[in-house]
Amino acid sequence: MDIVGIIMLALLLIFIFLLFYFVPIGMWIQAVVSLGIGRITILDLIRMRLRKISPRLIVDGVINTHKAGLTNVKTDMLETHYMAGGNVPNVVMALIASDKAKIVLPFETATAIDLAGRDVKSAVETSVYPKVIDAPREGYLSAVAKDGIELKARARVTVRTNIPGLVGGATDDTIIARVGEGIVSAIGSSINYGGVLENPDNISRAVLEKGLDAGTAFEILSIDIADLDVGKNVGAQLQADQAEADLRVAQARAETRRAMAVAEEQEMKARTQEMQAKVVESESQVPLAMAQAFREGKLGVFDYVNMRNIQADTDMRESISGGSESGSTQAPERDND
Repeated sequence: MDIVGIIMLALLLIFIFLLFYFVPIGMWIQAVVSLGIGRITILDLIRMRLRKISPRLIVDGVINTHKAGLTNVKTDMLETHYMAGGNVPNVVMALIASDKAKIVLPFETATAIDLAGRDVKSAVETSVYPKVIDAPREGYLSAVAKDGIELKARARVTVRTNIPGLVGGATDDTIIARVGEGIVSAIGSSINYGGVLENPDNISRAVLEKGLDAGTAFEILSIDIADLDVGKNVGAQLQADQAEADLRVAQARAETRRAMAVAEEQEMKARTQEMQAKVVESESQVPLAMAQAFREGKLGVFDYVNMRNIQADTDMRESISGGSESGSTQAPERDND
């Protein structure tokens, strides 16, 4: 075989490959057998190839919905959803499952849920078979009753998907947060912890009555208290801490008053010493003043004697009353004229 023959054979093989690629005759035959003539044409399959749409996904989706009795799902509807970035197999399975479970799920709602990033197939499955959520996911919820006793609780929340609320609805994390808040509030409003331990179902009823599933993608079916333990006596501990704090404040105030009293005493001592120093200084000036008075003739001998007699009488009275340091009752000798 010459070179021209080889080239012609290669071109023929390429042409056949491209023909069967852009004209998927096998899928067209499958569609005709499953759906009948005219439902999906060969031109539809060629158009899908040219628009970079997977014919296999569309053909399988239309066949599955048609066999399930969903004749309102058209080829162009699945093509549009595929080009929008949606998950066509998930939407098809969700539509079939919701129809079998008698759940109203229009095609537009299913595609909107899928494009919003939610798993529409899992949502339908949860609507049929509710799931259980632990609140909290790990650990316990801690709450304190009015008598000061701490209770640690853990709940199991049974929910099912609220199909109309999937678009824009809050996730199960919001359900867990709201249930936790409701449990803490219910325990905190209890008079004593004993009543909570006796009837834990009161907490479930109180939480359910609050409508915690509003604005979420789920409907709460039940809230069951899975575990309930007694913790610390928080009230007594707080009272002890408050008493200790009050004691420290009182001690600080007493120390402040003591320090002020000591400072005032020191100040009084300083003033007394200052006054005594002034008195001593003044007394030291008396002999000089008397000598000056004698020299100037302003003080006579009789005046000096009278002054000494008065001083002696004063000392005697002080000694009788115990005012003198020696305690002696003997009067000092008076000067005679």
